[in-house]
Amino acid sequence: MQAGVRALVCIGLAVAVSSCAPPPKPPPVPVGPPTDTLRIPLTDLGSRTYFRHAGGLYPGGVNQPPAGHDSAARARRNAIRPLDVNGDEDPFGKYVLISIGMSNTSQEWCSASSAPPCAAWSFMARAAADPTINRAALVIVNGAAESQDAALWASPTSPTYERIRTTRLNPLGLSENQVQIAWVKVATAYPVARLPSDTADAHIFLATLGQGLRTLKVRYPNLQLVFLSSRTYGGYATIERSPEPYAYEEGFSVKWAIESQINEVRGMPAHPRVGTLDYRNKAAPLLLWGPYLWADGTTPRSDGLSWLRTDFEEDGTQPSQSGENKVSSILLEFFKSSPHTRCWFLANQYCL
Repeated sequence: MQAGVRALVCIGLAVAVSSCAPPPKPPPVPVGPPTDTLRIPLTDLGSRTYFRHAGGLYPGGVNQPPAGHDSAARARRNAIRPLDVNGDEDPFGKYVLISIGMSNTSQEWCSASSAPPCAAWSFMARAAADPTINRAALVIVNGAAESQDAALWASPTSPTYERIRTTRLNPLGLSENQVQIAWVKVATAYPVARLPSDTADAHIFLATLGQGLRTLKVRYPNLQLVFLSSRTYGGYATIERSPEPYAYEEGFSVKWAIESQINEVRGMPAHPRVGTLDYRNKAAPLLLWGPYLWADGTTPRSDGLSWLRTDFEEDGTQPSQSGENKVSSILLEFFKSSPHTRCWFLANQYCL
């Protein structure tokens, strides 16, 4: 029976018969598994998703870099050499490991003021007291400072780079040419939009992060490796600057930047928001995850990491001494044990 005729018949009968009932609506399409809206650490999320975004630190829901990226990282690790201030190889020269980021980064790396002396429980102080750390060629410098959010690292002409050059490197007899490794932990100030929105701050942060990573290669032409970390837990924040879910979602931004670099080197287009990060033409340094620091408050991750309220100061955002101690311990273990760091970080080792 044709649709028009069927409609007239149904009206004429004026009775409810099953043949005249409208067809049932299809069930709604699910947006993902039950965990799709839960904030699960990327390292534990694996192949599951958060608003359809896959977990894992690297592509495929895994926490280790793919073979090609790992091989390229090891080649750049092996290229780290003592350099003089002009960037020329010199057996009596130095290579610099620098921190890039905001107040949290500075507190964990060295001090709240950014300047020495470093707190005894900070990463730099721990490394200085550890006899296994390379003292012949490695120099560790704190470039991070208070209020230096991601946008302030995005331009080569930013005053924050001049601050590092004139107050951190030059007083030690060092130059920008000797900076070869960086730990980068930056964030967006005052986020307002969350995923899955197309205008979410995670997407904005991704674009800013891409600009900053290209800028690092401009300011530090011999920069070989960048180790990226995203924020710690933000659920205790009492100010609008750093609440959840933004601390968690910025972990995806870091993941997407690294993934874009991997895919670009494989021949795919760069992520349209992050732009080119191709290390082969020196557009950016090679990117790897450093320590992944996010955990959902007191709920331990599979590796046991958790964040207590006492790990933060009164504002719930800045790390307290216990929080700084926690991150500095993780950082020291990372640099001493990672296959991409230990041969240049530890004494009497060789990168082959």
